[in-house]
Amino acid sequence: MDVVFVEKILRVQPNVKRLYLLLRAEDAKSASQRFHNEVIAKDLFRVLREKLGENLNPFISEKVTLVPGDITFENLGVNDPNLVEEMWKEVDIVVNLAATTNFDERYDVALHLNTFGAMNVINFAKKCANIQLLLHVSTAYVSGEKAGLILENPYRMGETLDGGGGLDIDAEKKVVEERLSELYTKEATDAEITVEMKDFGIQRARKHGWPNAYVFTKAMGEMLLGHLKGNLPLVIIRPTIVTSTFKEPFPGWVEGIRTIDSLAVGYAKGKLKCFLGDPESIIDVIPADMVVNAMMVAMAANANQPCYRPDDHDQIAIYQVGSSVSNPIRFTCIQDYGLRYFTSNPWIGKDGKPIKVGKVTVLSSMDSFHRYMAIYYLLPLKGLEIINIALCQYFRGVYRDLHRKINFVMRLIELYQPYLFFKGIYDDINTEKLRMAAKDSGVEVDVFNFDPKTVNWEDYFMNTHIPGIVKYVFK
Repeated sequence: MDVVFVEKILRVQPNVKRLYLLLRAEDAKSASQRFHNEVIAKDLFRVLREKLGENLNPFISEKVTLVPGDITFENLGVNDPNLVEEMWKEVDIVVNLAATTNFDERYDVALHLNTFGAMNVINFAKKCANIQLLLHVSTAYVSGEKAGLILENPYRMGETLDGGGGLDIDAEKKVVEERLSELYTKEATDAEITVEMKDFGIQRARKHGWPNAYVFTKAMGEMLLGHLKGNLPLVIIRPTIVTSTFKEPFPGWVEGIRTIDSLAVGYAKGKLKCFLGDPESIIDVIPADMVVNAMMVAMAANANQPCYRPDDHDQIAIYQVGSSVSNPIRFTCIQDYGLRYFTSNPWIGKDGKPIKVGKVTVLSSMDSFHRYMAIYYLLPLKGLEIINIALCQYFRGVYRDLHRKINFVMRLIELYQPYLFFKGIYDDINTEKLRMAAKDSGVEVDVFNFDPKTVNWEDYFMNTHIPGIVKYVFK
């Protein structure tokens, strides 16, 4: 979504004076290589390339300053003191899109990026002489496993979802350091440390009511921002599940593989035979360009507002950008779209033959899931008589492969189970008010559309999103 934001700024806001773009890189050369190889070279920028032609590079040079750095360090890890001073003088809006979104991330990595990275960003923003706004992109799923209507409310320092309170963010940092020190003392391998810190993240998150380290660390990041904002106008955008672009710069562009997209990939390749969850539950999805449009309108609406008061959480503008209230879609619909699309447009396997897809078996409970795993993975091997060494070696390999597959599947289920039976819907009253205010003030609603009611989900999935996944995600 970060590249979608950059592309939109450069394409529709040519009068922007300068965009300071922080990239994780050791030096200016590395930052330049990353920018041109991982940003500008993407198909996403083809509309801008066609529009500007040979003037693209001069335009980029004029509008973009590449900043090698890292938000996990003070002053965003920028080593050039002259560049730091320049940004403190010139920057008036700071946008933080940096995060790790991996549900199964190491706790130390997620804490440094999502929590203390947010703290470093706001500390930097407050040093900017002409700062008008900090816009921070979080996630709607900081709500944890709440059911019912989930409001656009801020988090207070120390607030927990289990009702117990007592969350100490500095203490979380300390326990991470202590656990890492223990592992280093035991001379644990890098692989062992990774496994341990992933499990530790889930333990710490669930201790306070969140299902995983990703949403836990994002929630703590929001807490720190609210605590440290002072007079700085603060906007928090909470998107739901972000999908491919609806219209801009063209329909169907997607980068990377998202939760529901991984299901589509597995299904099309014939690897997804069953689905665990409530097929009637609502899945909250929102196209990436709509999230970016909401960000830009929120920036314009909230920049340099004089009414902001220090330590007043009610003065944080929070916008949940999703579809579950105004244009809900159910898992059954997405399942049906996948069946219809890949029946008509089958994926071609490695053998050159089209892969046939069928209706997925829906498992509505963990008990039924365990029974399914036993029947289809374990029982076929039970009772086989191994009569020679070759067969013995073969079946040992089969069992090892099965063990790995089962452990992998069980890990995924452990991570995603809270969302497979999710009963919450995300209130977007603030976002709706923002839409109305933008319309009344003459904002071009087509250029900055973030109204999910304008999306026909059947048409979007069948003709935009699934073809986009096939084009940009499938390998």
